[in-house]
Amino acid sequence: MFGRSSFVSGSVAVVLALITLVSQANAFWRLPCLNTILVERNDPIVNPGTVSGHLHTIMGGNGFDFTMDYEKARASTCSSCTVKQDLSNYWIPSLFYRAKNGSFFPVEQIGGATIYYLQRRDPPEEKLKAFPPGFRMVTGDPWLRHNNIVSGQGDAFTYICLDYSGRSKGLKDRYNEFPDRNCPSGLRVQIFFPSCWNGKDLDSPDHKSHMAYPTNVNFGKCPTSHPVRFISIFYEVIFNTNAFKDQWYDNKQPFILSNGDPTGYSLHGDFVNGWDVNVLQKAIDTCNSASGVVEECGVFKFFERDRSQDCMVPPRVEEQTTGWLEKLPGCNPVQPGPARAIQHANCGAQEDIGAPMKYYTDVSAKNWEYVGCVMDNLNSRTFPERVDFNDLTVEKCIDYCVSKGFGFAGMEYSRECYCGKSAPPQDRMGYSRCTTPCAGDSKQYCGAAQRLSTYKAKGPGSGTSDTP
Repeated sequence: MFGRSSFVSGSVAVVLALITLVSQANAFWRLPCLNTILVERNDPIVNPGTVSGHLHTIMGGNGFDFTMDYEKARASTCSSCTVKQDLSNYWIPSLFYRAKNGSFFPVEQIGGATIYYLQRRDPPEEKLKAFPPGFRMVTGDPWLRHNNIVSGQGDAFTYICLDYSGRSKGLKDRYNEFPDRNCPSGLRVQIFFPSCWNGKDLDSPDHKSHMAYPTNVNFGKCPTSHPVRFISIFYEVIFNTNAFKDQWYDNKQPFILSNGDPTGYSLHGDFVNGWDVNVLQKAIDTCNSASGVVEECGVFKFFERDRSQDCMVPPRVEEQTTGWLEKLPGCNPVQPGPARAIQHANCGAQEDIGAPMKYYTDVSAKNWEYVGCVMDNLNSRTFPERVDFNDLTVEKCIDYCVSKGFGFAGMEYSRECYCGKSAPPQDRMGYSRCTTPCAGDSKQYCGAAQRLSTYKAKGPGSGTSDTP
């Protein structure tokens, strides 16, 4: 017979095991993606190798391209998401304001996204798997224009009307469609991806059927056809719709997804795996905190925040995507439904993939060359000499620096010109977002906030000046 002490110790072991299972069931981490890397008609899952039908806002690794495989994702040199071992890509359609005259203006995205990695098990002892190399998936329907709740997946696609002031307390704040009221702190777009895998296909012809939702969409049991449980992923993206609070008309909301949907029902998302799979699996197995704080997971390493915020991919489709637009990029007429939208083509939209956009100017005629996008610091300037020009161009700044005997020139924040005699420190090199147009020539780029578009003379004393 077992003694009392054996019974007690056994009971304690059972309780501890149950506590562990409960802790694992509630475990998750939030992956901050601090910025977009690209806004473009680019979807390597649905439209590989071609310009996609509508505009997407894309987060993650800078290996993102019109064709993607696992090796290309893993070759990323930076990511807008903070965990170094995750070089995946996450994307959704972008959002526009539609004016009464029929023109469109992009709605600012606040940061990039928050990606939740949730350890949802059923039963509690179920083994969760990391996404395998080469895995990808899509969820949602870009042609949908009515509420899809009856099919059981409506709860996977929702909108939250944010009001951090608390003054909207008591009003409905969760929607399957665009809310017909202003959201003072922004509109949060939410997508919950399916977590049940068929165990064999990394993709499928429709990019969906290799995956399935559990019984309750974001939790529950997997169907027998899809018995392998992945860690669940959930996107949050916030758009600053409050910027248009005084521009509503006709007593209805004025926002529209980039695929021509003014209802919001066609919300959809894409995911391409770029994880170090062993690291992700170790995190799933050992990072069981319910706090959501990603830094508490000891297996992760992190990019510097400046590097993640700066990470980007130069666009390759030559078309206007910013400012006021007469129509949405691509062939995307407004289709309010409730019938399914019809795919349009041959509307004259750009279909060519060009070379990556360059954010520098060829100054070889002056015997100068581009160095790169360099970080600056308000308290410790990269270059000591500064002058401001309301008509700044790259050439104008170089000419000024040459006239003062300097061999390095940097343009910052559209109007600021800096000069120096020494190369920038190595830890300030290798940035990307020098994307602010020059004050004197909107086709040239003159750095950004605390970013220098930097050039140097090709040899000692070889800079030339057009200034007499």
